[in-house]
Amino acid sequence: MRPGIGTYHRQLAAEKRALITSAATDLFSELGYDKTSLARVAEHAGVSTATMFKQFPTKADLFEAIVLQFWAADPSADVTPPAPGEPSAALRVLGARYAEILNRPGMAGLHRMVIAEAPRFPELARMQFDLGKEPFFELVRDYIETESADGRLAVTDAVRATTEFLGMISNFVLWPQLLLPEWSPSDQAIAETVESAVETFLSRYLARAGETE
Repeated sequence: MRPGIGTYHRQLAAEKRALITSAATDLFSELGYDKTSLARVAEHAGVSTATMFKQFPTKADLFEAIVLQFWAADPSADVTPPAPGEPSAALRVLGARYAEILNRPGMAGLHRMVIAEAPRFPELARMQFDLGKEPFFELVRDYIETESADGRLAVTDAVRATTEFLGMISNFVLWPQLLLPEWSPSDQAIAETVESAVETFLSRYLARAGETE
C-alpha cells in the first residue's frame, strides 16, 4: 500500500508544480519578473503559499524551472543525438527539433520578458542562455565537429557554423514574434525554412572530393 501512496503524492506534487509554473509563466509575461511575487503566483495557481515555497523557495528557482521546462525535449519525440554519417538527414532532424522548441506557445513571451528585465536582472538572461539555448547549441556544434572530423563536412569554425545554421531558423520562427505578436508561421512554412537552412548550410560546408580543411 505504501508504494501506491508514494506514487500518488509524487503525482500530486508534480501536478501542483505544473500549475505553479504555468501560473508564473502567465504572470511573468503579463506583469514582468519584478512585479510578480511568489504569493501572487500561488494565488493564481490555486495552491497554498506553503506548497509554493516548498516547491520553489525563491523566485529565481521558479524562473529556472520555467526555462528548463520551455527548453526540455518533447517527451513524445526521439531525442537521441543523430548518428554521424548523413549530414543532410541529421541536420533536418536537429533543425526541426530547434524550430519546434522556438515555436512553443509562450516561448516568444518568455524572450520578451527576459529582454525587458535584463537591465535590472541580468541573471535572468544568463539563466535563459546557460540552461536554455546553450545546451542545444552545444548538441548541434558537437555534431558538426564530429562530421567535420570524419571528413564529411569542411568546417574550421564550428561555433560560427552552428550559429549560422540555427540563426537561419530562429530568424524566421522566433524573432519576428518579438515585434509582431500576430506572427504565426504555418507548419509547412517552418518545414520549408528548415529545409532551406539545411541546403544553405551544406552548400557552404559539405566536404567535396579532394577538399581539405
